[in-house]
Amino acid sequence: MEYIIFIILAYLLGSIPTGLIVGKVGFQKDIREHGSGNLGATNTFRVLGVKAGITVTIVDILKGTLAAVLPVLFQAETVYPLLVGIFAVIGHMYPVFAKFKGGKAVATSSGVILGVNPLLFIIMVCSFLVILYLTKYVSLASMLTGIITIIVTIVQQDIALTVVISILTAFVIYRHQANIKRIINKTEPKIKWM
Repeated sequence: MEYIIFIILAYLLGSIPTGLIVGKVGFQKDIREHGSGNLGATNTFRVLGVKAGITVTIVDILKGTLAAVLPVLFQAETVYPLLVGIFAVIGHMYPVFAKFKGGKAVATSSGVILGVNPLLFIIMVCSFLVILYLTKYVSLASMLTGIITIIVTIVQQDIALTVVISILTAFVIYRHQANIKRIINKTEPKIKWM
């Protein structure tokens, strides 16, 4: 019963459609009708600009972090934080508050990691930024960062973390299928460095 309560709370947290809220409240725009149509941070950057993109990124990360630390906050020692965090990511991808059409799991997944292993989160952010700088593809940087993170957890010999990171990375890659096709066809948009 305890697990079910935390899972529901985590899913609802993940379901908060940050990009939709920021777009409608701050810009009177539904970002689902612009750009890629995605509710995530990348599309927010493209459609609404840097400030909105940063806001959505931070909030989406914190959704995952809060979900992962819920068991700690409520002193539920028998509840595994990473497992709870997975359901926040599912909520982010398939939000009940936005007709089950959400983001691509990147920011919220990283937020879950921040909640349980801040050092690994820093490694992820550094990996993402380096790959993004070299390739200019947000999607490719997101997927490769997940793979690098799996390798790091294997080296650390943390089996439970490796399993969860593998699940989260699978989510990210699955949600980027269209991007993979565009990268292969060389039609995927690249970011422009100032």
